[in-house]
Amino acid sequence: MVTLSALWLPILLSAVIVFVASSIIHMAIPIHKNDYRPLPDEEKVLDAMRSAGVTPGRVYHFPRTTMKDMKNPEVIEKFKRGPVGLLTVMPSGAPSMGKFLGQWFVYCIVVSIFTAYLTGRTEPAGTVYLQVFRVAGCAAFLCYSMALIQNAIWKGETWGVTLKHVIDGLIYGLLTAGTFGWLWPR
Repeated sequence: MVTLSALWLPILLSAVIVFVASSIIHMAIPIHKNDYRPLPDEEKVLDAMRSAGVTPGRVYHFPRTTMKDMKNPEVIEKFKRGPVGLLTVMPSGAPSMGKFLGQWFVYCIVVSIFTAYLTGRTEPAGTVYLQVFRVAGCAAFLCYSMALIQNAIWKGETWGVTLKHVIDGLIYGLLTAGTFGWLWPR
């Protein structure tokens, strides 16, 4: 068993490496460029949302109904007519990239802590690189990727966008695994 305190270097370094890799993936490589599209006639839609009182910090589901009403012909017609969707409304103002990046970095550290915990509980000091790589990589991949599949299942995100994010998570998991394998206590 390896303690978390013995793994502070791979925890921090893997978080930094993933942070840098994600920045490269999202800023330098155009793979995510067309993941999200603008609204048609955006100004008109935004004006309608403002006048309707749509507020930040909410997720709106439309058309809104209950399970009891799902067999109601009027409700069925609303769904047929569309659009059907979920709308997440964020606070007004320019996006605070510093805040988002700070939260992302903290998340990377948390993933690395859980990776360290699991790997440290299952692999002793002196474990060979490949075995540490396998356990740490699996743990990190699970953290970075698997929950994203719910977005395609329940939230209507296209499978293409979801799979791109899962592949990002695979890359982050492999980078985390490599860092842990490299810096594993001997």
